[in-house]
Amino acid sequence: MVERYCSDSRTIMLVVVPANADMTTSEGIRTARRLDPKGIRTVGVITKIDIMDRGTNAKRMIMNQEINLRLGFVGVKNRAQEDIQLQLSVKEAKEKELSYFNSHPIYSTMPPGLLGCDVLTTKLSRILFTHIKHNLPDIISEIREKLRETESDLEDLGEPMPSEKSEKLHMVWAMIYEFVQGYKN
Repeated sequence: MVERYCSDSRTIMLVVVPANADMTTSEGIRTARRLDPKGIRTVGVITKIDIMDRGTNAKRMIMNQEINLRLGFVGVKNRAQEDIQLQLSVKEAKEKELSYFNSHPIYSTMPPGLLGCDVLTTKLSRILFTHIKHNLPDIISEIREKLRETESDLEDLGEPMPSEKSEKLHMVWAMIYEFVQGYKN
């Protein structure tokens, strides 16, 4: 089902991969590379950055150096299970995420616009707006063409069935009259 939607050239793919696994061989990345070989319509999201093995980081992946996506990658730190159980609010979770990235020895040195849920939200909104603006004329043309086809099909079917009882009776008598005239001829 995923392939059916993602094979449409107008679909933007959001590939979410965990940082604590081999990101380059994830099923999502492989599918995206097969359906979008140039990486034109794929956005990468790297999650679980905070639970990577010691001595590792996702900097090269986030910086678009391992797998090149035109729309790039965004790294995010998810709420931990403990945070969910303690009912940490979304606002507090965002602050905790920001604090994590700002205090991390590697991620704090990275350029802005690559880390955090706020960055991801802004980026996805911008991409979606641009994508809709670019594809809307084609979609409108397709809708108009389908409308013309449907109207033509409706014309081929003839007049619609009447809804009132008296109109239905009149139509039946008209059909009988036409049949009788055809039979006489």
